[in-house]
Amino acid sequence: MKKESFKLSGLSMKLNILLFAALAFFAVSCEKDDSVLKGKPENPGSASQRGEVNFSAPAPGDASIAGIVVASTEAKEPQFTLLLAALEYTGLTGVFTGGDQYTVFAPTDEAFINLVTNLELAGEENPFAAIDRDLGENTVANVLLYHVAEGRRAANSVVPPRGTRTITTLLGATFEVSPAAVITDIAGQEAKIVTPNISASNGIIHVIDTVILPLD
Repeated sequence: MKKESFKLSGLSMKLNILLFAALAFFAVSCEKDDSVLKGKPENPGSASQRGEVNFSAPAPGDASIAGIVVASTEAKEPQFTLLLAALEYTGLTGVFTGGDQYTVFAPTDEAFINLVTNLELAGEENPFAAIDRDLGENTVANVLLYHVAEGRRAANSVVPPRGTRTITTLLGATFEVSPAAVITDIAGQEAKIVTPNISASNGIIHVIDTVILPLD
């Protein structure tokens, strides 16, 4: 397995590069594709698209959740660079290397960039430390725990066929999921599951396009 580590010393530079890339992208395109992987529908859980996406439980993968996150940061088009940085900052990376099964709702780099930008922390040397400073100690850890549920839950046990489904997280707080694969957090903010069912040896990752917050 590749070394599961990330150097926080380069976080500010990496964040600025990602911010620049995102701004450049939006400057040349008036339409944004929310899909993380090519060929994936923008809203995989909508009623009209359920037949196009396999929501059933996939077989366990070979790599751990942490291994998949690390591998993504080294890909041609990385999507979990800032998620890995947040896990390393809080010391939670090791939780996702063992045999316990978890379901992770993983925000993309763009989702973290939007959060840091909205909090006006893009210029900070370490935006995660700045979040803990401004919003209270362990805020980042609590936010990450709000994105994880115990057990291996494929999309068919997360996205309901009708009504809403309540997901209880490792933080103890809950969020709601609609049949359109839209998550609503405590504050009423919404996030989409843009790529479901990335299978790991110790759980499943569902990629989401917004960082959800356990804040009233």
